[in-house]
Amino acid sequence: MLKLCLCVMLLCLTMIDRVVAQTSPPGEPKAKAAGKAAQTPDRNRGKPLPPGVRDYTSRNFLMHTDLPPEDAKELLTRLETMLTLISKYWGKPNRAVIEMYVVKDLSVWPPGSIDGRGLQSIEAGAGVTLGQTAFIGNEAVDAKAVVYSVADRGTPQHEAVHAYCQLNFGRTGPTWYSEGMAEMGQYWKEKDTSVAIHPVVFDYLKKSEPKSLDEIIAPGQTTGDSWENYAWRWALCHLLANNTNYASRFRPLGLSLLSSRPGSFELTYGPSAREISFEYDFFLKHLEQGFRADLCSWDWQTKPVAVRGTATVQSKIDAKKGWQASRLLAKAGETYQFTTTGTWKTGTEGEAISPGSAESETGRLAGVLFNDYELSEPFIIDIANGWTAPSDGALYLRCHEGWGALQDNTGTVAVKIKRGTESVRTPANGEPAETLPASKETATGK
Repeated sequence: MLKLCLCVMLLCLTMIDRVVAQTSPPGEPKAKAAGKAAQTPDRNRGKPLPPGVRDYTSRNFLMHTDLPPEDAKELLTRLETMLTLISKYWGKPNRAVIEMYVVKDLSVWPPGSIDGRGLQSIEAGAGVTLGQTAFIGNEAVDAKAVVYSVADRGTPQHEAVHAYCQLNFGRTGPTWYSEGMAEMGQYWKEKDTSVAIHPVVFDYLKKSEPKSLDEIIAPGQTTGDSWENYAWRWALCHLLANNTNYASRFRPLGLSLLSSRPGSFELTYGPSAREISFEYDFFLKHLEQGFRADLCSWDWQTKPVAVRGTATVQSKIDAKKGWQASRLLAKAGETYQFTTTGTWKTGTEGEAISPGSAESETGRLAGVLFNDYELSEPFIIDIANGWTAPSDGALYLRCHEGWGALQDNTGTVAVKIKRGTESVRTPANGEPAETLPASKETATGK
């Protein structure tokens, strides 16, 4: 009986090789390794390390590199910090040491010291993770992964995320998730979810027409296709992982994609597709270094109401958050009066101010109208003289401040809104009397 069981297990054992690669945008993000080395298929592990190459070890990594000792140790510290964060996020401690070849100067590495596939990627100024997983049925029973990477700021961390997933799940997930999360990995910091991406990637995302959600998650994509595609995958994963409307579903979705359990983007977020498209477009339009997706999550729960007679609506506006529901359903041409109580600070220095006493637009009460998943031009609320709605819509408010500078703001202001003593016609140009320079926002994602 035992012999029969062993035979069945051997028949079901499947070995799958995986290659997960990193690509390089132009400029500084991925520095190409200098020099040349002959390409051979074997790494010849048993041979001594070549002169100029040293081993560095830590709890989770064995790194072969020609980096100077100080740089190598700093990289190892960053890798360990990142691994702690991703292990905590996915809820799975790393179970095996991750072996890495990190190359600064290829001429230092003799023929046969680097796997041919790794060498090819390094010569292209990028990185690759070579993995192999043993499956019994759908379950991964053993895995190994080796990283080959240029010695730049982000690629070793990107590839280490792939290696962690390969070793601990036996898979890295579909391309959009695999590469999006690996891109996140190179930027993750402890207790800091703000955007801090490479300037080349940032400029590309700011200047490009947004890629739709359908395009990003489409099946049949391959790893290593282009750094531009990696940028869009990062944007989607960063938003879903940090926006409070979607984060609680994103982690379980990821665990399903990394395991044999069924799960897909469409099944998880299908009912919220329109909301995600709106917030995805909003994120890209207002993208700044320092932007916090958790602080700028849209309030889909608060229902606005129209005020009649002497009725009022009340809200509390947090200085460090993005647009927040005022609870007012504004009607075009109606004038509204505002009363505020409390103060806030924009930054860590200076004195707290009230929205009506701010000497510049920063720190004043700003508004925007939301109607059918479109936003009006944002505008400054004239607290002293009231505000006339240029169109119908739910009014959202915030402390006016740069989108990448909200997180160090403090204070909360209570806002009461009622109808004014008279209504006026909508301004001829359809805009409030005092507007902020911003173009119309609309959902175009999915």
